Amino acid sequence: MNENPSQVRAGAPLALRVVGAAFSYGHLPALEGITFDLRAGEAVALIGPNGSGKSTLLKGILGLVQRVSGTVEVLGEPTAPVGSIGYVPQAGDLDPQFPVTLEQVVLMGRYRTLGWLRLPGKRDREAVARALDAVGLTQRAKTRFGELSGGQQQRGLLARAVASGPRLLLLDEPFNGLDQQNRDALVGTVKRLKEEGVAVLVSTHDLQLAREVCEEVLLLNGTQVAFGPRESVLSLENVQRTFHEVGVELDEHTVVLPDHSGH
Repeated sequence: MNENPSQVRAGAPLALRVVGAAFSYGHLPALEGITFDLRAGEAVALIGPNGSGKSTLLKGILGLVQRVSGTVEVLGEPTAPVGSIGYVPQAGDLDPQFPVTLEQVVLMGRYRTLGWLRLPGKRDREAVARALDAVGLTQRAKTRFGELSGGQQQRGLLARAVASGPRLLLLDEPFNGLDQQNRDALVGTVKRLKEEGVAVLVSTHDLQLAREVCEEVLLLNGTQVAFGPRESVLSLENVQRTFHEVGVELDEHTVVLPDHSGH
């Protein structure tokens, strides 16, 4: 059930267009046959089993994994404009023992627009303050990053991505291991960012999240299984085709999948 991307949510401007894309690690193919659009103020959920290519697609959009065919355009450009993409990886890339505060971590999100020769100014610090407020961590700004809970660290990494003022936000399994409070805070942040016109591409195994914040779903299993509105894509037939090696259950409201992490 691969919907024609040009027919999906045609009113908003395009943030991301992927057409016939394939990605590989050296000579090893990792993901192929990917075609979809993502528009401003909307979200697409990437769903698939472990090793299905979710993280590969996110890294391919960033240019961190080799694209061997097809096209990727961000804001209509073959090379993403500087500062246009925010990225939150699956696992934190900071040593929790490193002596930096949450505020300093979020400020790192401004470095791409700052360059290495200019010190942070008023606008940069205002952007950091807005990002911390967006994730509900203003009161923890001066706290050492390693002293925050895992959920707060994840929210801090989201704030780091938000601080750059991205038009496109890539999230790789951002809700893994979060308690309900931190999960709800992240969901609220994603919804507010969408209201501000940010496009969101999120890798997740949380189908409730997909239903809460995503208009479309892209099912992956080394290739594109289906793409389109979540109500039509999250059918038992499509989910079984995607997770063919594991059991799935479907009632009129919910698809139940085993917990897994994506790559």
